[in-house]
Amino acid sequence: MQIILTPEESINIFYNALCNGLGYIGGYGLKIDYSKDAYASARKGLQEPCFEDVLIQILKDGGILTFVDIENDGEYTKHIIMQDVVDRVAKTPADHLLDEINEEGDATTADVILQTVAFGEVIFG
Repeated sequence: MQIILTPEESINIFYNALCNGLGYIGGYGLKIDYSKDAYASARKGLQEPCFEDVLIQILKDGGILTFVDIENDGEYTKHIIMQDVVDRVAKTPADHLLDEINEEGDATTADVILQTVAFGEVIFG
């Protein structure tokens, strides 16, 4: 089954995955990193943003987010740009993607979406 998403839908799904899954990926020894200057610039243009709002704005501004592998000598470190989000969210396994679309997602759903965007597949878990 292939699910077709608009760029905006992909961004919203990724945003929700950031909100629900950042703590989860930490269990694999991954963290999100970004340029401190890009973070400051993105935050400056938002009113009362949460952390995930700023991360999305970094991507919208043309910046890079990095999934940093802190446990495996950087083997799984990956950089993503907004186009990666737009192109890869729809490649999430359909059961998890449908859970998110139907607002039935959980931390596992978010984790699978984040891994799919970062790595093109689920590597951990």
